[in-house]
Amino acid sequence: MNKELMEALDILEKEKDIPKETLFDAIENSLITACKNHFGKADNVKVEIDKETCDFLCYAEKEVVEEVEDDVLQISLEDARELSHKAQLGDMLHVEIKSKEFGRIATQNAKNVILQKIREEERSVIYNQYYEKEKDVVTGIVQRHIGRNISINLGKADAILNESEQVKGENFRPTERIKVYILEVKNTPKGPRILVSRTHPELVKRLFEAEVTEIKDGTVELMSIAREAGSRTKLAVRSINPNVDAVGACVGINGARVNSIVDELRGEKIDIINWDENPGNLIQNALSPAKIVAVFADPDEKTAKVVVPDYQLSLAIGKEGQNARLAARLTGYKIDIKSETQAKDAVGFRYEDYVYDDEEYEDESYEDEEGFEEDYGGDGLYDEAEERTYETDAYEGDDEDAGEDESFVEETYGDETYEDDGEEEDADEESGEEPEEI
Repeated sequence: MNKELMEALDILEKEKDIPKETLFDAIENSLITACKNHFGKADNVKVEIDKETCDFLCYAEKEVVEEVEDDVLQISLEDARELSHKAQLGDMLHVEIKSKEFGRIATQNAKNVILQKIREEERSVIYNQYYEKEKDVVTGIVQRHIGRNISINLGKADAILNESEQVKGENFRPTERIKVYILEVKNTPKGPRILVSRTHPELVKRLFEAEVTEIKDGTVELMSIAREAGSRTKLAVRSINPNVDAVGACVGINGARVNSIVDELRGEKIDIINWDENPGNLIQNALSPAKIVAVFADPDEKTAKVVVPDYQLSLAIGKEGQNARLAARLTGYKIDIKSETQAKDAVGFRYEDYVYDDEEYEDESYEDEEGFEEDYGGDGLYDEAEERTYETDAYEGDDEDAGEDESFVEETYGDETYEDDGEEEDADEESGEEPEEI
């Protein structure tokens, strides 16, 4: 029994996840290659390996003839009789080839064949392993900076974090552990090439799936997500169990769950809202923490007109339009926001133009500000979580904007439409024209 060979194969299988069958094939091919280099041909060479003991036999099939014309393919009857007394003319005789007789070059070539096969299988194993993790989050260790890109060690392979997939303001030191989202795994001649991201919205989604048990078991569903990496993310969730508060489950006790994700994202603010099939309710939730007077949504055109109190206009729009922009991406609606003062004089903001035939939707009118507070403040769950987790942190910048001089608010943000592409334009209030939708 070849114990050394068996031990070597066991180690390779354990450390590199290369199956023994593949290794046996590599050994067989290497021996055939060595025979070819030693004798000049390998067409009649056969190798038999006992996979239990690792004992192997290398032999050449030769035809028994009276006169030998090719000693590689033929053997004389006299020589054949020395090997087997039963040999007859025309028989195919197995002539053993001793591997110890191979020359240095033949041995080196056999070694190279085995090593090449091991490298190919190792690359294949790594590729398959990480290809299964594509579109998932993994933990890696920062190795070094390659120009503006960052090399990250994922364990058995290195990944590249391109500059375009890095969050502005994030700086990583070597040996630092970070979580990244695997964008793509490519199989190249030099081995698998893994591209990762820190800006992809799915990164936040996967982090919540890993952190929140209710999401993992399907009790709470992530319906929509909108993200501006490094700044703010809005997340819409719903619960399939009426006894489970979707927002509360994601926030956790004293904000423990959401805070751990915020820490991983280096302080990125996260808004968690309740999903609603009613587009008006959904838009109202998406624009939180701003209070809404009325929402006129058109599901066919995917547009919505929103009226807010005068003092809430800058809060609803957000710093540089971020709150409204993220709300538009989250809901899929073009959102046009006006203050009560602006809406009174604006063309196209008449309530009767947007009343649905469904009386239930009319009764849920968004004109009553107290109704909004009752919907989300009656049980205290959402308000407490929001006050605890977000009002003190996530909306600091917006609260500052809310206290701005009203004339500045109306001049700068008075008439704007926010779409999912994030662009915005100032309207000319003096002309009295309708705001331009982008």
